[in-house]
Amino acid sequence: MAFISDILMSSGAFGVALYCIVLSRRLKRFTNLESGIGKAINTMSKQIQDLENSLQKAQITGSESVNRLKEGSERAEAAGRHLELLVASLHSLPTNERQTKTAPANPFFARRNFDYASAE
Repeated sequence: MAFISDILMSSGAFGVALYCIVLSRRLKRFTNLESGIGKAINTMSKQIQDLENSLQKAQITGSESVNRLKEGSERAEAAGRHLELLVASLHSLPTNERQTKTAPANPFFARRNFDYASAE
């Protein structure tokens, strides 16, 4: 009886060893970096790195745009305050001085045709 149990235990151990060898080979193919899931993981990690770099560049560009818009709006506000001051100072002029200027007779600009033949 002990001999039969030894044979069964040996065959079981042999079967488990064979099963481990098969699993090891499958795992090597599965994690291979040139084909299989290893390649997919490697590709995805590269894509994630590229996306992170693109996101950082986009954040930098966005913050630069915000700063430029902020500076532009501050300059526009300053120009608006200056224009308000100029308009207010214009209202303080006497009315005689404003009315002495006459409007041009013809406010439109007309270009004359130039005759090149007669100019030579």
